[in-house]
Amino acid sequence: MEKNTFVPKIETNEGAQRIVSVSAGGIAARCGLQPGDALCAINGEPVLDQVDYQFLTAKRRIVLTVQDAQGATREIAIRKREEEPLGLVFSSTLMSKPRLCRNKCAFCFIDQMPPGMRQSLYVKDDDWRLSLMMGNYITLTNLSEAEFARILARHASPLYISVHATDPQLRIRLMRNPSAGGILEQLRRLAQGGISFHCQIVLCPGINDGDALEKTLADLTALYPAARSAALVPVGLTGFREGLAALSPYTKLSAGRVLDQAEAWQEKMLARTGTRFVFAADELYCLAERELPPEEAYEEYPQLENGVGLLRSFSTEFFAEAKRRQGEMPLPRRVLIATGESAAPWLRSLLAQAPFSGVETVVLPVKNRFFGGHVTVTGLLTGTDLAQALKGCKADEVLLSQSMLRHEGGVFLDGMPLEALEAQLGIPIHPVENDGADFFSAMLGEKYQQEESKCP
Repeated sequence: MEKNTFVPKIETNEGAQRIVSVSAGGIAARCGLQPGDALCAINGEPVLDQVDYQFLTAKRRIVLTVQDAQGATREIAIRKREEEPLGLVFSSTLMSKPRLCRNKCAFCFIDQMPPGMRQSLYVKDDDWRLSLMMGNYITLTNLSEAEFARILARHASPLYISVHATDPQLRIRLMRNPSAGGILEQLRRLAQGGISFHCQIVLCPGINDGDALEKTLADLTALYPAARSAALVPVGLTGFREGLAALSPYTKLSAGRVLDQAEAWQEKMLARTGTRFVFAADELYCLAERELPPEEAYEEYPQLENGVGLLRSFSTEFFAEAKRRQGEMPLPRRVLIATGESAAPWLRSLLAQAPFSGVETVVLPVKNRFFGGHVTVTGLLTGTDLAQALKGCKADEVLLSQSMLRHEGGVFLDGMPLEALEAQLGIPIHPVENDGADFFSAMLGEKYQQEESKCP
């Protein structure tokens, strides 16, 4: 049941949200809301962003304060099912400008980007709302007391937090922000307020690993179960570091020390809590030239988006698909598989365990010349890198990871369209999703056959 009550004309609130469309047949449409109306408040509270909107509209009884395009304001009382959507669409998903980063981290990857790329790649967001909605990592250094209180009031959980170090002075040094030293107190407040969080620690050799990492992990594990997990990620260093802090990459030996430290904490936490809590990025295992842990060691893959367990998950899916499709014959052909330097040995090993009869496979590690430095991960390869590496190669098909391409289209980080690379090489190129089942299907030749069927 909906009830409309007209109230005197008022000026549009600063936080009013302009409605751009209304779902046909939805609650809002039945209430007479139209594109161009502004949502000023819900239950008397201003709607600052999507977090407010979702939280306030989840209740069974709500009162909307709405202003039409002519400035007339009315209140609409609504009774509905809990969490039933109203059917309103606003001009942006966040319903607010994103909050930007105030840090000048010594290891910031955006500061190491080459010039001339699309502008969106240089934006440093540090927004707790995007952390809640999309799993983006945040530092908590740009929060006012009012915003911190809103996190607690809106039960914004779980959050994804870049910790890096819990020692106050070390964190200030790493992030070059005097506001960075209060992280441990902030995490304790979140825990006391019922907010859970996953943690990220970007490791810089000789700076926040070793004893510093030991302290950080001791502090974070003491906050379990509010603290759900901690990912250890090696610093990424490009060739564009002029004027930036002197940092060194991880070596086989130093990466191995981090893994030893992580595994010791895993044993401790597994005995104490039933979870390993600490998870090391795949890149550390590649650098240390060590076997990946078994699947159970990744538990429910809580840090998959951080590059923790991607390779293990991929191989598990690959062999499950191989078992499901046992006996199917692949299409004979020569396949080039272009990948980052760090993943190439692992991928060769994977294919050696499940050879495809009649298929000649070549795993081609592609050097990242575009970013330079010590960048070896697959997802940062560009069209330019691939064009140089694949020039003159003979194959029936090229497979590459979908992670190299923008989500909204087949364009590499350097702006080169996939079609342009394909035309330049004269070889069909097929992106593969980051799961082993899709890769297995591609190895059978399904993407190649689909391409062939399009030909007249």
